[in-house]
Amino acid sequence: MTKTLTSLALIYGQLSLLAFGGGNSVVPEMQRQLVDVQHWMTAREFAALYALAQAAPGPNMLVCSLIGWRVAGLPGALVATLGICGPSGLLTYAVSSAWYRFREAPWRRIVQSGISAVTVGLVMAGAVVLCRSTSTHWSYAVMTAASTTTLLTTRLHPLIVLATGAALGVAGALG
Repeated sequence: MTKTLTSLALIYGQLSLLAFGGGNSVVPEMQRQLVDVQHWMTAREFAALYALAQAAPGPNMLVCSLIGWRVAGLPGALVATLGICGPSGLLTYAVSSAWYRFREAPWRRIVQSGISAVTVGLVMAGAVVLCRSTSTHWSYAVMTAASTTTLLTTRLHPLIVLATGAALGVAGALG
């Protein structure tokens, strides 16, 4: 158990320092570590926990707590949560005064623009990883494409799209 908790702490500590722009930017690496390297769960199980965390109210990184719970119970949930929040929180605290002091500096705007572009790329990579994990049948791929198209082209509330997808999934599982 100690080895598992140490591994969780190291994985989430590293991910914490890479999560520029939020936790969704490290989803591909999180999945790779948990599924491919540690073999703690399948890609579908990871996607299911991610979907559950996104559907629940609260922070995006609730998925870390759920994964920690799945891997090592309550101690795993606590270690994963502290691992994803602690290092980045300490780093933010350490550099925040300098970042504020140089708020008008040209180099800061350049760095911020570069970080923004990388963040968008990382979030898109996370979407691709999750699509590959969940689109295991042509009907799921069609639902993914339809959901994406609907969300990008309409003002329909995302919960309606989510509920529709859940209903279609249940209907497909039962039928």
